[in-house]
Amino acid sequence: MTQGQLGDYFKDVAWKRLSAVEVDPTRSNQREFNGVASLRQILGDSRIDGLPAHCLYFGEEEEDTSTDQSYLTWYDARKDDLKRSEYRLYFTKTSVTEKAEAGDLLIIGRQSDDSLMVIIAKEGSSFENQMFWLFGIPDEMRDGFELRSIESNEQIGFAAGLILEQIGFEVVPADDMWLDEMLRRFNGEFPPTRDFSAFARETIARERIDYIDGSANPDDVLISYMEREELLFKSLERYIVSERLETDFEDVDDFISYSLSVHNRRKSRTGYALENHLEVIFTDSCITYSRNKKTENRAKPDFLFPGIDFYHDLHFPVESLSMLAVKSTCKDRWRQALSEAARIEYKHLLTLEPSISVNQTDEMAANNLQLVVPKGFHHTYKPEQQPWLMDLDSFIRLVRTKQEQQSIHFISDPER
Repeated sequence: MTQGQLGDYFKDVAWKRLSAVEVDPTRSNQREFNGVASLRQILGDSRIDGLPAHCLYFGEEEEDTSTDQSYLTWYDARKDDLKRSEYRLYFTKTSVTEKAEAGDLLIIGRQSDDSLMVIIAKEGSSFENQMFWLFGIPDEMRDGFELRSIESNEQIGFAAGLILEQIGFEVVPADDMWLDEMLRRFNGEFPPTRDFSAFARETIARERIDYIDGSANPDDVLISYMEREELLFKSLERYIVSERLETDFEDVDDFISYSLSVHNRRKSRTGYALENHLEVIFTDSCITYSRNKKTENRAKPDFLFPGIDFYHDLHFPVESLSMLAVKSTCKDRWRQALSEAARIEYKHLLTLEPSISVNQTDEMAANNLQLVVPKGFHHTYKPEQQPWLMDLDSFIRLVRTKQEQQSIHFISDPER
């Protein structure tokens, strides 16, 4: 399922590498972007003062993210010179520009409503990789801004939608065809995550004549399940939040508390949904597993194969054990998986995050952590990364082979 077109969000994007003179106050206090002549295609020839721009900074770690508002001034420093022009783009100081360093990727995007967005991504970070892929930015960039117009027919899928949501867009299309049934079934409230995931799969099954077997094409089935649950959740969330906003809040703290609860629910729900759907796919694939069972030091890996009892049996061959950590997005949190299931030297981590940086995947490999990514996301990674990636189908085949070698027979038990 596509999620609209890139042109729904951006008309044009321009990019460059930041230079030291642009971000280092010991080199210059002018706070001007250089090499901006190509921006005349976006900003025109006339002077513009106080042009608002929404600014974002993305580092490698989640806590490095910053958002702020800046005001840009676009002008020709040689407007009285009839023979030449020298355009400049002045920016006001913000928490975003304070984090920027020479070599970071700078993107200026003109949105569909003609407002500007300034995005700075740390050099070598996963988010920089994602910007390269999303906007088709070449690895080798020239000095000064390069510009491209977004074609109106550039479709985006689930992977691109995940990146755009990080930037702050609501990507999932509005579709309330299931809203009335959800309100009846769940009494106008958010149900437990297992129940909601089951309902999402049920709606897909109702629309299809053939049975959806997660073992037949697990990579595509997983994305279908996640896309549908995202659509249904946004529909129910919009209704519930709209109802709440029509009531009076006690004070500002009450409003902020409610806003945070909405944000936190979104973040936690995605991770649980991913585990719920994987559990069904593993059951369809007739492999045994344990979910969220305790190993050492109170650690609870997301999935253990063939199960927790086998893991604690020291006579069971360690090479027949597998562990799968599940994170919808990795950021710096992938290292948490390294301390789970100490008996298993080579661990696996499944994520939906597209285009993780080479630095991160190299570090994962060095720590014996194999990244598992749905096959449809592999093209978002750099060519040198793709041969190392594992897809979900390959992971399931690996686990099944281990279980067959140990003559372990599948027993369906959703509570294990």
